[in-house]
Amino acid sequence: MQKIIVGNLKMNLLTLAERDRYLESFERELKNLPENKVEIVLCPPAVHLEKFGEKLKTQEVAVGAQNIFWEERGSFTGEISSLMIKNLGCKYVIIGHSERRKYFQETNEIVNAKLKAALQTKLMPIVCVGESQEERIAGDTAKVIISQVNQGLVDIPISKIAEVIFAYEPVWAIGSGVIPTEDDILEVKITIKKILVEKYGSSAAEKVRIIYGGSVNSKTVAQVCLAPQMDGVLVGRESLIPSEFLKIVEILNNHIA
Repeated sequence: MQKIIVGNLKMNLLTLAERDRYLESFERELKNLPENKVEIVLCPPAVHLEKFGEKLKTQEVAVGAQNIFWEERGSFTGEISSLMIKNLGCKYVIIGHSERRKYFQETNEIVNAKLKAALQTKLMPIVCVGESQEERIAGDTAKVIISQVNQGLVDIPISKIAEVIFAYEPVWAIGSGVIPTEDDILEVKITIKKILVEKYGSSAAEKVRIIYGGSVNSKTVAQVCLAPQMDGVLVGRESLIPSEFLKIVEILNNHIA
């Protein structure tokens, strides 16, 4: 199964000039990368999706959105549908990021609706799950993960499950510089896999990629991805610096036979 590295640029690149500098830097750094064996995805703000798609389509870098609405079209001021981003050339979309859950009160039911919308338009959803600091201290990590995964997958058929990627992103680790142990990450991976096996069987469950996100950089990627045998990483802050982002890519490449 090919590893995947996803860059979530969040609400950054505020001007066209800043965007263009970023893309020029990314393309330049990418050329210096030895043979690439992982799938690279960049998720810029929606206003930059078209330009990213144009610039990166020949670079073997996929483009994804950071969010979608669950309806395809209509009177939903300010929202962006899965069909819109699909028609801009997007292949992926992040769904249920903890910042969406925290600041915009996205529930597991909303995540489920967005997941269905993404799959309907043949986008590959990256579904984020993870516990808060309070839930971790209370020993509720497994309970939270089980609830988020089960409710997120309501009415998702076995024919679609291989297209779903789960990103374990503990809320307390995002941007904090603090990361869970490799055993903690592996335990969550096993929990998710168990749910998938129960719902869809072992053959289908094996096809689902599970990645890690939360304070990922070139110094932590071995602990959060390679040691617990995750299928890739979701990178936040470091994705804004192309050279640092591609260092993570290079480390993953070096560990693939």
